[in-house]
Amino acid sequence: MALTVKHIDNTADDNSLMLLYQQSLDQKSLATLFLRYNDLVFGTCMKYFKDEETSRDAVMDIYQELVQKLPNHKVDNFKSWLYVVTKNHCLMQLRKNKKTTTVEFDGQFMQSEDFSHLDNVLEKEQKLNSLEGCIETLNEEQKKSIQLFYLENKCYNEIADITGIEWNKVRSLIQNGRRNLKICMDKNV
Repeated sequence: MALTVKHIDNTADDNSLMLLYQQSLDQKSLATLFLRYNDLVFGTCMKYFKDEETSRDAVMDIYQELVQKLPNHKVDNFKSWLYVVTKNHCLMQLRKNKKTTTVEFDGQFMQSEDFSHLDNVLEKEQKLNSLEGCIETLNEEQKKSIQLFYLENKCYNEIADITGIEWNKVRSLIQNGRRNLKICMDKNV
């Protein structure tokens, strides 16, 4: 049953005006209700858009949204619902208007295009291979001491315990081994 409205009572509560609009689609009841919260809607729009003209346009757009949405929604608290509708409208407009810059893809800025990043990897691998070869040229005591100290992170005391070599000799083997490795590596460069 549709209600016919001749005169809208401006003192009617929000729920009465909202129900009247939902049942009769009477624009006067919706306009009366909306005007009560016009400042709330405008203030919310200003918060998001920070521009008076854009906010005024948004207020009008939100009113048009209400014309369409309100008949189809069960609303318990019009003021809260209107605030959410307003906030969502503003956020959607900001997303829609967000300008994204498009940059043309240029392969010359990709590392893999010219493989220059592989040079460092290959150079390190070559040095490691050379180092392995140089370690093999050391005498057995130096080789064992260097491997334990540098590759297995053992201290002088641990190396002395593992190998049975005196601490002072371990220290000397590591120093001499390091010097011999440097000489060997310099020759291989």
